[in-house]
Amino acid sequence: MVLKIRWRQQGRKNRQTFRLVVTDIRRPRDGKYLEAIGSYDPHRAENNLQINAERLQYWLSKGAELTDSAERLVKGVAPTVIQGLKAKKNAARIKQVAQRRRLKKKVAPQKVAAEKVAAEAPKKRRAPAKKKKDES
Repeated sequence: MVLKIRWRQQGRKNRQTFRLVVTDIRRPRDGKYLEAIGSYDPHRAENNLQINAERLQYWLSKGAELTDSAERLVKGVAPTVIQGLKAKKNAARIKQVAQRRRLKKKVAPQKVAAEKVAAEAPKKRRAPAKKKKDES
């Protein structure tokens, strides 16, 4: 089961509120969810975004992914959670780059050896093409 942390719409027409929920990606946007971990009311002037940072961190550690829109709003309320998430992604990226470099170094001597063998092998010459006579 692949989990996403995303916004779920609620409320009435022209007066929508949102909940930050953990859900399976195969569920519809406003469908069943596992847990609500925050809320957002864009119509209130102050204190319009509330998030349980501990539960957010818990679900991120379990492998859930934040959607882009959720990440933008969460960044203002729980910046340490987002910084930790980005640090984890950067560490994974650095690890992948190092692994690619190691593989490249292992493959490079094999390519050089193959090129030497190809250079030492006698080259085959093609027979000159026969010229066709004009039929006039």
